[in-house]
Formats: sequence, structure tokens, C-alpha cells
Amino acid sequence: MKKYKVAILGATGAVGREMMKILAERSFPVEELHLLASERSAGQKIQWQGQELTVEPACDEAFRGLDIVLGAAENDIAKRFAPAIVKAGAVFVDNSSAFRLDPDVPLVIPEINPEDAKKHKGIIANPNCTTIVSLVAINALNQDSPIESIVASSYQATSGAGAGGPIELMNEVEALREGKSYEPKVFQYQIAYNVIPQIGGEAFEGYTSEEMKMQNEGRKIMHLPELKVSCTCVRVPVVRSHSVSIVVRTKEKISVERARELIAAAPGCRLVDDLKNKKYPMPLDTSDQDTVFVGRIRDDLTSDNGLNIWCCGDQVRKGAATNAVQIAQLLTE
Repeated sequence: MKKYKVAILGATGAVGREMMKILAERSFPVEELHLLASERSAGQKIQWQGQELTVEPACDEAFRGLDIVLGAAENDIAKRFAPAIVKAGAVFVDNSSAFRLDPDVPLVIPEINPEDAKKHKGIIANPNCTTIVSLVAINALNQDSPIESIVASSYQATSGAGAGGPIELMNEVEALREGKSYEPKVFQYQIAYNVIPQIGGEAFEGYTSEEMKMQNEGRKIMHLPELKVSCTCVRVPVVRSHSVSIVVRTKEKISVERARELIAAAPGCRLVDDLKNKKYPMPLDTSDQDTVFVGRIRDDLTSDNGLNIWCCGDQVRKGAATNAVQIAQLLTE
């Protein structure tokens, strides 16, 4: 088997470290692994697969001789280094939003549109975490009858804001127990015992940037240029795994029974749908694994061709790191 020289850009962050873990779990054919980060993090020692790897400073020269670069850095870093990565002849699988809507860059969820990965020109974009979890859950319905519209509400874990999110949640809980005050730094308000109905800044007619991603990215991934999505994204006091309530309206009616069959057989999904026995997807059950749990499937009472579903998925793994590694695996096939 051919082996690949791989780098992780942003290796010391939460997603970068998860990428390291998943490369090992999936026995990715790595010949060399390079951990790239800022000058501030350079020199750190990190254990991986029985080796001690030294974090290297990210610079244009660092990409020479590489085959695949997994991006786990912010937009500005991705844009800064993308030209050097492509010039070096490597493929950049980028987790930031910098290139997702670029018409020349494939936006890929391997369970949905793996063929798009082969059309790359040096860059492949990893979708938004909530988009990944939601589309994996409903793609089987789209295969049966084209989805025309989606109404969604997301319940997004604190770790979606980075490693500091859960720390802030725990610190606030502790401070409140002790009757002390705690000034939020990661979130705009206290997240403990609260929900915050804003993720991202305003992007379009009162919708935030996070809320528009499901429509804009969904159209590209599912090849549904007319797809309409109305979304509300909410931060909730959960450590890990995003949950999404989705009303899917399809061109032709799909029965609840048929929907259950389709989702149970869909790649990347697990049907957990038994209300009588209190079986349904929950963040605690979906954390630290890669399957999207789907349940609470029922007819939408406002639309003849609508279905209501509830899904949960680990946004650090399937919603970010695992999806990127799966894309890299497509490049090795």
C-alpha cells in the first residue's frame, strides 16, 4: 500500500488533535506526519503512534514534499497558506469556511458526494459541522425524493466554539455554586443554565452566518441549487455533540415507515427511534464517535410532504476531524 506524507495545519487545536487521533484509529497510510502550528506553539512535543513528534512552525517551505495537508486552522490561516500548499503539489483538505462556496473547490461529505472530491484543483473544503450532521441524517430521504425545503433549529454544544467553550461552561457552573461572579470570555453571555440564540454575526435579513451555511452549503453538497432552508442556531450548555431538529419537505410524500427504512440503511446513520421506550438520539450517546443518530421521525403536521426528524452527532469528530480524514481517504483510493 502506498504511504503518504501528511501534515496537519493547526495541529495543536481541538480539531487538529482529533485529526491525529482519527488518522491512527483509521490506520491511515501515513509515511510521515508533520504537525504545523504558530511560532508560539512550535517546539511542543506530542506523542502519536509511539513516536514523539515536534510541532513545526507553519511557513510556505513546510509544505514541500507533502501529499496531503489537513487544515484545522482559522480562515485567515487557510487563505494565507493555501497557495503554498497547492504550489507544493499537496492536496489541502480544509476545515475552515474560507473556500466552501468557491465554485472551483469541491465541498464534500463522503457519505453523500464522494465523486466531487475527484474534481479538486488542489483544495477540497470540509463543510460546517451542523451542515454535516444534518445532511448525513437526511440524505437518504433526498435519494428517495428530492428535498425542496428544510426548516431547522440547531442545539449546538459549547465545544463547537473551541476548547475554551466547555471550560467556560464548567467555570461558570462552579462560580455559581460558590456564589461568585464569572465574566464570559468565549460566549457573549453566561452559557451555564442558559441558551444563546445567536451563533455568528448577521449575514442575511436577520439570519446569522452560521444559519445561512446549511442552505448555501447544502445546495452545493446535495446538488440542489433551489433548496430553501430556514434555520435558527442556538448555543446550549452541552459539552459535546450538536443536535438538530429538522422539518424536511420533499417533492413526493415519504411515509414515516419508509423514512425509517431509508435512514436505518443509510451510511453514517443509526436509527434510534422508539418513543414508547424512550429511545431517541441524545448528545451524551453520540459523543466521541462518528455515527449520526436519527430519531423522532414523524409526519409534519403543517405540510403534506413533510417529515419531522431529530438528529445528534459529534461535531468535533464527524462534524470536523473525521469528515476531513474521510476525504483524505478518498484521495488514496
